[in-house]
Amino acid sequence: MNRVAVVTGAARGIGAAVVRRLAGDGWRVVAVDACADDPAVDYPLATPADLDDVARAGEVLPVVADVRDQAAICDAVRKAVDQFGGLDAAVAAAAVMTGGRPLWETSDEQWDVLNSVGLRGVLHLARAAVPALLERPAPRSGRFVALASAAAHHGLYHLAPYCAVKHGVLGLVRGLAADLRGTGVTATAVSPGSTDTAMLAATAALYDLESPERFGAQQLVDRLLQPDEIAAAVSWLCGPESGALTGSALMADGGFVG
Repeated sequence: MNRVAVVTGAARGIGAAVVRRLAGDGWRVVAVDACADDPAVDYPLATPADLDDVARAGEVLPVVADVRDQAAICDAVRKAVDQFGGLDAAVAAAAVMTGGRPLWETSDEQWDVLNSVGLRGVLHLARAAVPALLERPAPRSGRFVALASAAAHHGLYHLAPYCAVKHGVLGLVRGLAADLRGTGVTATAVSPGSTDTAMLAATAALYDLESPERFGAQQLVDRLLQPDEIAAAVSWLCGPESGALTGSALMADGGFVG
């Protein structure tokens, strides 16, 4: 049986790497991204051209949809079921970065965009995808995987709202796993360290760093991680062999948290 996945935040960075890896392994993938800039985010976000490029990876259906729009995410999941025959995995990879100031100076606009994309977007995917995962006949091996962060386990200077959102992602995954007890469907998180993406470059800019390469020295591997390294962890969690893991985070952080 060909396995089917929905991936959000799919046009760039880790999300795009996940789509490419899953498609390369024979998955059918619905790749979802808003493909639009946001006035509360100070760097360019992915474009429709980025998403179209990712869709060339294999049997990939590109869908322009914002994770903040519950109806749009439900429609993306319906496309997976209607066009590919069902759903076996959902990967919540959409996130943005903003901040660079103490918590007490964080604006409502910054808080709202971090929370609505990075946490509520995970909720929206879970609401849409879990019922479809449960529609598979028993014994099931459905997988819900959310991208958390090393920031879900460690405080970061001038990024308190981002840390709060990623802690929330981990809490959501743990609660979801409890709700899925005994169904054969699992819920896990992957917590990357500093990974070579546009979002990390935006983080470096918040700290007035000339290059994000500086972040690599904080990790025991003494370098930045590559998106495909994180995608490898996500891909394994999406597969049936990861069934012993649920309600937990896989630390793909290069030894940052330790």
